[in-house]
Amino acid sequence: MKKETWILAGAALVIGVLLGVIIANTGGKESAPARTATPPASAPNVMLQQNIQMLEEIVRKEPGNRSAWVQLGHNYFDSNQPMKAIEAYNKALEMDPNDPDVITNQGVMFRRVGWYDRAIENFRKANEMNPFHPQSLYNLGVVYRYDLQDLDKAHQAWSRYVELHPSGQGVEQLRAELRAIEALRQ
Repeated sequence: MKKETWILAGAALVIGVLLGVIIANTGGKESAPARTATPPASAPNVMLQQNIQMLEEIVRKEPGNRSAWVQLGHNYFDSNQPMKAIEAYNKALEMDPNDPDVITNQGVMFRRVGWYDRAIENFRKANEMNPFHPQSLYNLGVVYRYDLQDLDKAHQAWSRYVELHPSGQGVEQLRAELRAIEALRQ
């Protein structure tokens, strides 16, 4: 086969898989786990850009496709395009405002652009919807500790996280953070 044929076949396969995921999730409440304050390792930039272009085309043709808006927000998140991620998550939240994962992801993007009050608002709202939501508590503590230097509120958020998720991801790091905050208070 020619090189161009292989490239076209690969692109078609990727697009087919992504469309299958989006179609399978349309109609149901779709969201991936909430992202953390530090962006996860992402796919190569070229792949992200291809996914973004495909998803932008889908939402242009189907503006009511909530799953596509959520996925577009995730791709903007992973490609460090916070304003576009905020807008895509906002479109998804217009269709379903009760998704703590999407609200948290949008809050992380608010933090990334320096809108700490809006980030806190989102993290609190997500945690009110689901009091056991770990990512909203974790990220709330991050904003209070590192952006606003409010040690008491950071301690409160992270203590609640550790209480609810004593064996959760990163809990040992949070315990160390809590000990450091307690030492600074003395």
